Order: sequence, then structure tokens, then C-alpha cells
Amino acid sequence: MRVIGITGGVGAGKTRVLDYLGKRADCRVMMADQAAHELEEPGGICYKQIVELFGQEILAADGRIDKAGLAARIFGDKEALISVNKIVHPAVKSYITRVIDEAKREGKLQYLFIEAALLIEDGYEQIVDEMWYIHANIEIRRRRLKEDRGYSDGKIDKIMQEQLSEEAFYRHCSVVIENNGTLEQVYRQIDEKLGEDLCQKQ
Repeated sequence: MRVIGITGGVGAGKTRVLDYLGKRADCRVMMADQAAHELEEPGGICYKQIVELFGQEILAADGRIDKAGLAARIFGDKEALISVNKIVHPAVKSYITRVIDEAKREGKLQYLFIEAALLIEDGYEQIVDEMWYIHANIEIRRRRLKEDRGYSDGKIDKIMQEQLSEEAFYRHCSVVIENNGTLEQVYRQIDEKLGEDLCQKQ
């Protein structure tokens, strides 16, 4: 089994790449954000620590962490963001590492794809076999974020300022998938990269 990390800037189109891989390859797709949400559920390893950090007011009526409220608390508050990241990121990485080890023991998959915006910063190079950079020009990313997510220019600027530079992504990733054109062009690049492995799942 080959473990591949999928990363790139916000709005680059990582989710669409993963959707395609999930349909065409004998693989499991893991998204760090989804893993984090699971670990933040009541009983999850991150739940108690986050509640202790922000207090009961961070909880929704059902006792779960109010995800929108949490996002609002940490957006623009660097210290709060750092504190949450120190709780969540190590827990997510540990969880993903356990999944990788289990999948390798079972030996049923050809690939395990892991998506996270912070793969490089969090040291996932140590646990993956290969890093893919999903690249799109900044102008295209900005347009997608406005049209698909309704983000303002100010919010986009803030998010992009906190992410790695293109040079850093290029330096750490051995494969670059260009996503400036059509989805068909993106899929063709993936087909060429994985070759015959994609033909086993139609």
C-alpha cells in the first residue's frame, strides 16, 4: 500500500481530486478536517480539552462543540488558533498514523490518500510515501472561494496570508497536479500519474 499526502492552498481544488481518486482507485481517502470533527465530538480525545480552553459557552444546545462558534473564536485570534491547533493537530496525526498502520497490516488497499492543508507544517512527510501539491493560480482560487463559499476579499486575504507560499509547496511535494483548467484536464493528470492502478476500479 502506498500512502500519498494531498495538499495545497485554500481553493486549489483538493476535494475534487480526492473525489475522483475515491471513485477510480482501490484506496481509502482520509481528510484531516473530518478526522478532527470526529475527535471533537463528545467523548472524543479533543472534546474535553477544547471545552476547558473556551468554557461551556463554546457548546451548542445538544452538548456538542459549536463548530461555527469555535471558528469565529479562533478566526483573527492567533493565540486562540495556536492553542486549538496544539490540541487538535497532534491528535489527528496520531489517529491517521494508527489508520495507516492498520491498513498496512490488513493489506487490502493499493493506496491511502490523506488530505490536509497543513501536511507540510505538521510533518506528515514522515508518515507518507509521497506528497502531491494541488496547484491553482491565486486569481482562480480567489474566484472559487467567492463563488463557491461566499468568502469576502478580507477573509480570503487573511486565510492566504497564513498559508505556505507556492515555493514551499513546490519544495516539499514531488508531484504537482495543475488545477487551473477543466476537471477533465485534472483527471487526465491523475490518470497519467497512477496509470494501470486506476483501471482496476471502474
